[in-house]
Amino acid sequence: MNKYLLEIGTEELAYKFIPSAMEQLKNEFSKYLEEYKIQYKEIKTYATPRRLAVIIEDISEKQSDSEKILKGPIASIAYDEKGNLTKAALGFANKNGILPDKLYKEDNYIWAKIEQKGLDTKEILKTICPEIILKLKGTHFMRWADLDIKFQRPIRWLVSIFNNEKVEIETANIKSSNVTRGHRFSKTEVIINTPDEYLTKLEEAKVIADPVKRKETIVKLATEKAKEIGADIVIDDALLDEVTYITEWPIPVICSFEEKYLQIPEKVAVTVMAVHQRYFPLYKDGKLLNKFITMSNYVGDYFDNIKAGNERVVKARLEDAVFFVQEDIQKPLIAYLDDLKGVTFQKGFGSVYDKTQRICKLSKNIAKSLNAPIDSVERTALLCKTDLVTKLVFEFTELQGYIGADYALRSGESQEVSKGIMEHYFPLNADSETAKSIEGQVVGIADKIDTIVTVFADGKKISGSQDPLGVRRATLGILKTVIQNNLDINITQLIQQTIELIPIQINDKQQLFNNINEFFKQRLIVFLSDKYKYDVLEACISKKDVLSDLKDFIKRLNIVSDIVKKQDYAIFHEGINRIIRIIKDNESFNDVKPELFNTAQEKGLWTVVKNIDENVLSYSQLEDKLFNLTPYISEFFDKVLVMDKDEKIKQNRFNLLNIVKAKFEKIADFSKIVY
Repeated sequence: MNKYLLEIGTEELAYKFIPSAMEQLKNEFSKYLEEYKIQYKEIKTYATPRRLAVIIEDISEKQSDSEKILKGPIASIAYDEKGNLTKAALGFANKNGILPDKLYKEDNYIWAKIEQKGLDTKEILKTICPEIILKLKGTHFMRWADLDIKFQRPIRWLVSIFNNEKVEIETANIKSSNVTRGHRFSKTEVIINTPDEYLTKLEEAKVIADPVKRKETIVKLATEKAKEIGADIVIDDALLDEVTYITEWPIPVICSFEEKYLQIPEKVAVTVMAVHQRYFPLYKDGKLLNKFITMSNYVGDYFDNIKAGNERVVKARLEDAVFFVQEDIQKPLIAYLDDLKGVTFQKGFGSVYDKTQRICKLSKNIAKSLNAPIDSVERTALLCKTDLVTKLVFEFTELQGYIGADYALRSGESQEVSKGIMEHYFPLNADSETAKSIEGQVVGIADKIDTIVTVFADGKKISGSQDPLGVRRATLGILKTVIQNNLDINITQLIQQTIELIPIQINDKQQLFNNINEFFKQRLIVFLSDKYKYDVLEACISKKDVLSDLKDFIKRLNIVSDIVKKQDYAIFHEGINRIIRIIKDNESFNDVKPELFNTAQEKGLWTVVKNIDENVLSYSQLEDKLFNLTPYISEFFDKVLVMDKDEKIKQNRFNLLNIVKAKFEKIADFSKIVY
């Protein structure tokens, strides 16, 4: 089985670039090998801070031989009157390197078959590897020396081996070899004879090249180290990924700090350790300890300097936090409210204090509609942004909300208000949880809708590369909060109320509303597309003000998803869509006149449909009624000609079909369903 290894050795790469580079390498090799028609079984990628590597398994030694058929001149030009080949035909043969006797006539043209021998894979790799390396993309790419090329960090060595043969490639003035480098504190040069040796020999040189194995090693070693002192370790996935991509040979070291620093908010201490310093905090019985694990990238037995250095750094950071907390708690949280007047929210839309007043009004309206506790909601809204002007949040901006919650309790505020202040920022990202408390849910929705409306009112464009103030995240946050907590909130009405509160003159409020409304519906489809089919989402949104009642929307999505799975849906689908097609230009809702019926099928359809009250029935009951109606629809179209010569009879039939259509549209627009 043939294998090919490419390793790109570099100076330390930015950890966020590494997983992206691995994916890009895999995709680019796959694309190139397919283009060159080279067979292979699997492409595996590996990486550390100092290397990116690809191993292609079961790769063919050469391209497959192929046959190419070329079309030549028309026969009347290729042959003279005696049937001999003309200069045009001979020129065609000579141009393509084939003998004249290999030409043949077919469909009044001359043709030639050219046998193309497959090229050696090693020769192709020499061409494509440098191209692939320099096609990698990412942020903060750099130039070095006098080279014109750019890469994430300077390239220092290349390894290129096909089975046991070196495949010479060159990029950035570096020529490939079979020599890689081990850990900085271990064996500097490692000879790789075959791709099969790669992972093993590097591990002998204190480099775990496989990031999956390295991650597992970190978890195992850190957990075992914590148990040595009777502690528990809670490993955050984002932190684990970062530590994985900044180490080659991870070794855990337990460090500590003075217990007095545990007096600051736990979230602050954890942020200092995990976010700022990449340490793993340690706990016991659910309580944070004054100990942590740092994962050193070190080969050796002397860890005293590592331990002392990390303890010195964390002490300085925690000392700062203690100072800021002591300064901040000199006054209650409410005393910071006026300071928000000096913080601009958005040019033209006032200060954060002004935004807070709008949040208070919106929160009160939402609380009334939900019959939520107005006092605690209003208090939460009033205090939700006050921690932005504290010294601690100025230093640790990622802790906004968490610090406000802690300071609220210290100021004598209720648990409900404290939790609401923290949770009103939730969800923090697409995958995180929504607020659990009603205070956090209501104030969070009010805060987010204010941000969304002001950005749209300011005329800013929302795109993949431009999203001022995180409008897409805010929109998703509102939708998730309403849907996951089953809240009866009319978002349509909420948008309109917010437009009335913003402090600038709007020339066309209806257009502003339409833009925001459409944006919400687009995000709604994106949010639910993992659970529901796109055409089902479109069918349930069509012709409905879904934002006014998301609970109803979800009910209809579930009903339609159930309907399209039923065995007899084909008849159901054809029935309603025949109605939609035939009345598309005659959507009238005049009264049906039974005295104008002149067929049993009209009478039968009317008798059944007039007894279906879609405004009273539940969706499941209406579903059953509509399925029972489909045979009558089929019989109607089989026996009745809608386009009767008598205008009154024709219009009466249109009126009947419009009433039938309305029953179906209570659930969805079934013309949007792909079947």
